[in-house]
Amino acid sequence: MARFVIAGSKGTDDPTMATLPFIASQAAHEQGHEVVFWLQAEAVVLAKKDGVDGVQGVGLPALKVLANTILSQGIPLWVCSACAIARQINESDLEVGAVMKGMDDYVKAVAERERSLSF
Repeated sequence: MARFVIAGSKGTDDPTMATLPFIASQAAHEQGHEVVFWLQAEAVVLAKKDGVDGVQGVGLPALKVLANTILSQGIPLWVCSACAIARQINESDLEVGAVMKGMDDYVKAVAERERSLSF
């Protein structure tokens, strides 16, 4: 079993790229790996309540289905606090299960894990 930090930076502006880290997080979890899922930059909008509604990449599952699966599996969903605040997103705006974390938390998580994937 490996330990991953999987990071996404694309939001509703690029539905296909926004979906890939969700797919990777789910796949890693289902393979028995430990995952922390980190959203930064434009991707933070996806952590908002209903933020994934209607988002679907080309030939990919609806992001809402993937997001619900990830949250129900208990995969930690961390949202870059600086990125969220810059977009006027507060912690109360986030889906249940998503939490704001700082860059220091992200760097520490990456340092403690064997693998980091970024999309």
